[in-house]
Amino acid sequence: MKQVPRSFYRRDARLVAPELLNKILLASDGRAGRIVETEAYCGREDAAAHSFRGPTPRSAAMFGPPGHLYVYFTYGMHWCCNAVCGEGEGHAVLIRALEPLAGLDTMRARRPRVRGDRDLCNGPGKLTQALGIGKAHDGADLVKGNRGVRIVSDGTPPPRDPAVSARVGISKAMEYPWRWFVDAHPQVSGRRR
Repeated sequence: MKQVPRSFYRRDARLVAPELLNKILLASDGRAGRIVETEAYCGREDAAAHSFRGPTPRSAAMFGPPGHLYVYFTYGMHWCCNAVCGEGEGHAVLIRALEPLAGLDTMRARRPRVRGDRDLCNGPGKLTQALGIGKAHDGADLVKGNRGVRIVSDGTPPPRDPAVSARVGISKAMEYPWRWFVDAHPQVSGRRR
């Protein structure tokens, strides 16, 4: 496995998001999943982004160095994780779904009500629960793995023509086609197109 370098994240989220497809989100205990769905959020030009109105205590990590993790709590029950992009503009890529690769027994134990492996990581709240990602990981360095979470590559390239759609579960800036996914992959969440 090869570490994804910081320079990869020093770009606009709309460039990073489709290229994160097929990379691997890896926890220090060996749990891992292949990224199969992402969404870009783009700071002050994107009313759906937590960074739209500038830095807040909640969104501070989005304005930090690229290649770190922005973790937030949503709907009073789920953690979501994002790779911070750009150079302090409040850009980030939400990791929406994973294909579970390793540590499935631990993932199943963390998500005991799930009936099949297809539903282990097919949503942003599901994947953080399965991998044990929470508030303590906000600001974690994805390049150095300083808090036990990294993004690596096993050499599988992103899809040449990833599927594209509007983002899922937002009420503002819904028209932007800033969601990318591996077409027809069973772990993709939400609307397919």
